[in-house]
Amino acid sequence: MKEPKIKKFPTEIFCHPYTDNSELAVKALNEQYCLYLKDTCKKPRKSEPHIKVGVCSVGYKGFLDRYEPIIICPHRFNDQALFDTIKQEYLPNWTEPVEWVSEVNIGVGGNVDFVAVQRDKSDRIEDFLCVEFQAGGTTGTPWQAVLDFKRNRKFEKDNYPYGINWANEFMKTMMQQVYKKGKIIDHWQRKILFVIQDVALTYLKKTVDTSDLRTANDEDPIHFITFRLDWNESILKWDLVFSEKVSTDLEGINRILGGAGKEKYLTQEQFKANILKKGISDGVFN
Repeated sequence: MKEPKIKKFPTEIFCHPYTDNSELAVKALNEQYCLYLKDTCKKPRKSEPHIKVGVCSVGYKGFLDRYEPIIICPHRFNDQALFDTIKQEYLPNWTEPVEWVSEVNIGVGGNVDFVAVQRDKSDRIEDFLCVEFQAGGTTGTPWQAVLDFKRNRKFEKDNYPYGINWANEFMKTMMQQVYKKGKIIDHWQRKILFVIQDVALTYLKKTVDTSDLRTANDEDPIHFITFRLDWNESILKWDLVFSEKVSTDLEGINRILGGAGKEKYLTQEQFKANILKKGISDGVFN
């Protein structure tokens, strides 16, 4: 089976592709079950907290060349293949077992999603690696699409009224966490790893100054590892597949927080033209 059609509607609902009509997928929908948490979905409707939205990823195009599934729930990253990749890429010299501890307090920096821990023969912590997950978020909501799907396991249209809030999730939310936690990690002379989808890094490279991001350097305290969602025909689902890893220091994060580089600034004349255009459309200029 080839990759299902992707348009502006949910691509994975309660951990299953929207094309999955298996008994397991139907049961997950009815019981609001999350395969990655092995528990009830934690994404409630604000107005009805007992009802779970259940959307792991949604179709979106925007600045991309084609529609792709965009992860909007951080628990979608909670996949064994991802943890195995992190061990392979960052912890090749650790001895098994590598233990993972979730939601660990880092003091003034808040909590860390996961910490990989290596203990010695006396059970003392010998080494550790902090790991954070960051998914996208929507403007508007795909909830109507979910309701349509619940009625007859298909969508009523190809275009539902939601967008992806790239700036809020990856600049305001994630980068503030990167800077705040990165300062602590840098002080400890350790590393922190931020797990994001490949399209999120594409967004950052298009919109802000990422000139200090480089191929992952072991000396850097702040690392980003990206995964893409590839359709796996043998198991009929989208799989997380390692894409690339990059790193930087606190100065590199300062550049990102500073926004775009000067080469992307408007000229004063272009800004004046925008003033005139807006003034005319608002009826300020006659």
